[in-house]
Amino acid sequence: MSRLSFATLNALNIDVIRPAYDPAALKVGIVHFGPGAFHRAHQAAFLDALVANDPRWGICGVSLHSKGVRDALEPQDGLYTLAILDAEIKYQILGSIREVLVGPEDIEAVFARLTRPEVQIVTSTVTEKGYCLNPQWELDLNHPDIVHDLANPATPKSFIGYVAEGLKRRYAAGLAPFVLIPCDNLPKNGERVKAAVVAFVAQSDAALASKIEADLSSPCTMVDSITPATDDALRARVKEAIGLEDAWPIQREAFTQWVIEEHTHDNGPDWQSVGVILTDNVPAYERAKLRLLNGPHSTIAYAGLHKGYESVSEAIGDPELESLARDLMIKDVVPLLEAPKGLDLVAYSEAILARFRNPAIRHLLSQIAWDGSQKLPIRLLSSLSEALEKGQDVSRFGVPLAAWFRFIRQKAVSGDTLTDPLANDLIALGKTLKDDVSDVTAFLNLRSVFPQALAENPAVISALETAYKNLLSREAVG
Repeated sequence: MSRLSFATLNALNIDVIRPAYDPAALKVGIVHFGPGAFHRAHQAAFLDALVANDPRWGICGVSLHSKGVRDALEPQDGLYTLAILDAEIKYQILGSIREVLVGPEDIEAVFARLTRPEVQIVTSTVTEKGYCLNPQWELDLNHPDIVHDLANPATPKSFIGYVAEGLKRRYAAGLAPFVLIPCDNLPKNGERVKAAVVAFVAQSDAALASKIEADLSSPCTMVDSITPATDDALRARVKEAIGLEDAWPIQREAFTQWVIEEHTHDNGPDWQSVGVILTDNVPAYERAKLRLLNGPHSTIAYAGLHKGYESVSEAIGDPELESLARDLMIKDVVPLLEAPKGLDLVAYSEAILARFRNPAIRHLLSQIAWDGSQKLPIRLLSSLSEALEKGQDVSRFGVPLAAWFRFIRQKAVSGDTLTDPLANDLIALGKTLKDDVSDVTAFLNLRSVFPQALAENPAVISALETAYKNLLSREAVG
């Protein structure tokens, strides 16, 4: 069977949605760091709609590590299939990504893109850990990649290093800075990523750092769409649906949302024309999404894995887990939140549960469970802290956290790989546990995850110990 490319577009099955423009005619106006599944299912899809009327906004993707996306898409002329799997199933060919570069192999090509006048925007999905921030959300000057980049600015490893050097070169060439739009699940992401760039530059050039601080626009954002990883089953499904081979299709649910803080960008994209929400209150959207979708996602992941489930739709089909997620959302988290204008948070919560139940999406709990040490402080501990301040009951928060403890213990005992920036420390800790309530104290002593005020709070300790003992008793019965 032929492979997807410019030359084979006419061979697509008749019901496949084709680009409404000539992909080869697009200009590259956006450099995106982290062209993984989420970006290709989310931002690239919005831009696919945008370039149909404004061809300035083609994308150059930059991978900081892997060459897999480049090697898959290059023979396909950058084309790939978006499978929208929901009540209605659609297959769409996207062509908004016009180039993929691999940082370690193409450093000068990346900087050449970053310093072209037509490149006006840099976006990113490099995961929470990819910004090299410390627990106080500031640039971690001791992070190995940051240490390397400060000593070797022309050959960076980190996203922050690339942005800083790119801005330095733009200023040297007499160009205005690009607009920096981070799209990962970091509270106040635009503000904090800009501060990290300024802090990086200040280590060597205080005057340039001040100029960047004054000039650089970095709006905060919120992004949302459930996007499971690609597997061979999806590849086979897409091959049959489109009538061509596609080395790396991607999948997502029908729901997709992109919220960007209002900002000044002369002659920039008409974001609202393709459904992007521009607002002066991104934090309200951000907190609602992080705490009502991402928090329950992590809850279902760890509690579901503990009960032997593999996917979100399977786990949410368990009445006990669905009740846990709903109560955590509506009884514990909703009272802590400010609703964005026009958004009913209870209805929003129920809509999220319906999205979790989507049988067309097989979102693996093991994927959601990655990087718990980075995700849980944002997704759950922030709500837990506010609930304590308001005098609310916090017992339900103990369940996902205790389940994460058991998840770490299981990985340590089995010898399975743990995907987490603190993997070595967590596995070492997991090997010392005794499978009794004293394990809770060992985890609470992790200052990289649990602030001292939380770790020493009697209500938190009680909630965790009760939940942990319940999980241990179920294992004993099992």
